[in-house]
Amino acid sequence: MRPVPEPDELLAIAVKIARAAAETARRMRAEAITEVDTKSTATDVVTAADRAVERQVVGALRELRPQDTVLGEEYGPAGGRGGGTGVRWVVDPIDGTVNYLYGLPQYAVSIAAAVDGVVVAGVVHNAATGEEWTATRGGGAYRAGRRLVGSATTRLSQALVGTGFGYDPARRRHQAAVLARLLPEVRDIRRFGAAALDLCMAAEGTLDAYYEKGLNPWDHAAGGLVAEEAGLVVAGLDGAPPGPELVIAAPPALFAPLHDRLAAYDAAGGP
Repeated sequence: MRPVPEPDELLAIAVKIARAAAETARRMRAEAITEVDTKSTATDVVTAADRAVERQVVGALRELRPQDTVLGEEYGPAGGRGGGTGVRWVVDPIDGTVNYLYGLPQYAVSIAAAVDGVVVAGVVHNAATGEEWTATRGGGAYRAGRRLVGSATTRLSQALVGTGFGYDPARRRHQAAVLARLLPEVRDIRRFGAAALDLCMAAEGTLDAYYEKGLNPWDHAAGGLVAEEAGLVVAGLDGAPPGPELVIAAPPALFAPLHDRLAAYDAAGGP
C-alpha cells in the first residue's frame, strides 16, 4: 500500500481538477445543453454535462492517483487499480443541475478526499462565477485567501437559514410542512438549489445556518468539511452524523435551537 499523502497534497489535486472541470461545465453550457435526461422525476434533470464532467474528473484522478477509489454522483463507485490506498474521492460533477439548466449562477463542481472514511480535504468551485471554497481537516476553511469563521449571529430569530427540497412530490409536501412551522421562528429562508454552495455560504456567514433532508455523500462531503472547518457544527439529529436523514450546519450558538425545532417538526421524517 502506498503512503497516504497529506491533506494539503490531496487538496491541491482536488483544486486543480475542479478548476478544469468547471471550465468544461461552463463551455458545454455556452455551446448548448444537450441530451437532457431525467433521474428520479421529470423535474430532476441530468445533462450530458454532468456525465462529461464526471468522466473528466475520474479520468484525471486515475492519472494522478490510479490506486484510489472514487464515488461519483452519475456513475457511482469505481475501484482503484491494484492495491488500495485508503483514499476515496467523492465527486459531484455539477451540484445544482437545475440552476445549470436554467442559467442561474449557482452550480458547482465539488470534490472531496476521504482517508479511511474521514473527509480530510475538499473544494467547492462555483463554475458560473469562479468563486472557490477549500478546506483541509485541521487546517481551516478558506475563500480567496480569507479564513472563514461562520456567522456571529446568536439568536435563531435573527438567522437567515438556507435549505433545499427533494424532487419527489410527497417529500416536498413534508418538507413544506416543516418549513411552514420553522419560518415564523427565523429571520427568513433562502433556497439556492445547490447544497455544496449552501454549506459554503453558511461557512462564510452569507447564510447563518443551513439544513436539508435527502442529501447524498457527494452533496455534502466537500461543503460539509468547509463548514466544519469554519467552526460550524455539521451533524444530523440526536448526535447522528450528517446524512440522508438530515444535514444541519450552524454555528454552535444556533445549532442547538435549530436542531431542537427541526427535531420537534419531524424534519428527518416523511418519505
